[in-house]
Amino acid sequence: MIPRPPHAGIIAALDTGSPQRAEALAEALAPHVGCLKLGLEYFVANGPAAIARIAARAPIFLDLKFHDIPNTVAGAVRSACALRPAMLTIHAAGGPAMVEAARRAAEEAGPDRPAILAVTVLTSTDAATLASTGISGGPAQQVLRLARLALDAGADGLVCSPREVPMIRAAHGAGPLLVVPGIRPAGSAADDQSRIATPEETADAGADWLVIGRPITAAPDPAAAAAAIAGSLRR
Repeated sequence: MIPRPPHAGIIAALDTGSPQRAEALAEALAPHVGCLKLGLEYFVANGPAAIARIAARAPIFLDLKFHDIPNTVAGAVRSACALRPAMLTIHAAGGPAMVEAARRAAEEAGPDRPAILAVTVLTSTDAATLASTGISGGPAQQVLRLARLALDAGADGLVCSPREVPMIRAAHGAGPLLVVPGIRPAGSAADDQSRIATPEETADAGADWLVIGRPITAAPDPAAAAAAIAGSLRR
């Protein structure tokens, strides 16, 4: 698995369907970040071979958010491990049997297996959205519920918003790997995120990896933007 960084590391989210755009960003950003995130848009548009080309430049966070019956998710994890991602996401809401099946399948890949990260509540989700699906109590309560479920079932870490990092650390200590999207440098637009914080705030709260997309990739100079954020985290 990818080692825990000495200070909060940056995962640059290459949220594009274009292989040319993704490869250009990967080339520019690899010296300044610890990992590159590729998700559903890129994978569906381009397939495994295109993932492998990006993986040649930097460790990959393969963010496909598997959520299905345990046997199907286990098979998907085995297939994904062939791409040698550093991190791989599943949905905690799939339940403990699914999380355990994902972890067992990943372990078949040996010591270089990916970290299995359980997504708790998406950073675009607010209390009203949860209520519309029949879940009461708001995002924080649901995150804590799903965090315990996933960690007890064998997940290596969690994906949560910046707002939930302190409460997860209080409940589960330093052990779980916390990967945190919804990062917006001061003055940046929130875009479609509803639970956000700055890189410095999130690092100070105890996050291990910060997932940053548009503030880097939409900047006039993505490499300079990534370097500036990385520098702010080392101070």
